[in-house]
Amino acid sequence: MSAHGAALFARYAYPPNELGYCGPADASALLRPEDTAVVERHARRFEGAWCYLELLAEAAGLPDPLDERVVEAYWIGNELLERTDPAALLARLRERFRGQGGGTWQDASDRARAHHSFQVFEVYPWTRLLVASGHPTALSVLDRCRIRTGVVRSVGGERAEVESRPLLWTGGRLVHGAPRRESVRWSTGGRSLVPGLGPGDLVALHWDWVCDVLTEQQAARIEAAEARQLAAQGLTTGWPAPSGGRVAGAGTGAAVLPGRSG
Repeated sequence: MSAHGAALFARYAYPPNELGYCGPADASALLRPEDTAVVERHARRFEGAWCYLELLAEAAGLPDPLDERVVEAYWIGNELLERTDPAALLARLRERFRGQGGGTWQDASDRARAHHSFQVFEVYPWTRLLVASGHPTALSVLDRCRIRTGVVRSVGGERAEVESRPLLWTGGRLVHGAPRRESVRWSTGGRSLVPGLGPGDLVALHWDWVCDVLTEQQAARIEAAEARQLAAQGLTTGWPAPSGGRVAGAGTGAAVLPGRSG
């Protein structure tokens, strides 16, 4: 099993697991990624994410669903996404979510892609609810559940102020709103999901957590994957380029989860 891949999975999976939205109990297991076997057992119990990781690994001819390249493909996006067959993904999802409805995934056809944005916008029921009713809760869940990019403006203790662009619903399209600042967590009890954080860092956000410090290329992949997904659903006409930012974060003394190579 890949220690780097397990640590990367833990970074992105911890926020919704801590909130009780997906994965097994005891999210604190993901704050100990140095114990790769524990993370692997925990990851297998993510009903949705593990299904995608298995398919991506099989399509790439890799034996480990927690291979760093596989985990990056699902959360961020990389060339492995192009190796997965949409029909194979839908077949796997029908097996995993037998009898469950609510989303639009069963009719997705060529839209199906083994990326987190497909799980958020098609497998979960919130997009259908938003289109049908414009319900603000549906919009809020979609905005927080997606992996979104932002730039750190300040860091204080275990929280950071990050500027990002929220999703807005126009009645027929999902668009980016004006940049806004939000207070999010980046560590808990002195343990962090990222290797230090400082103003100017370009980061990935999941729910109310900073879960990764990104390169500009990685940020572009996240935004491009979401743009492709929303365009395929007819929910948007375009997507802005990511904002730039300093990648190397200044340490603040918190204990750090192991980073990944490269």
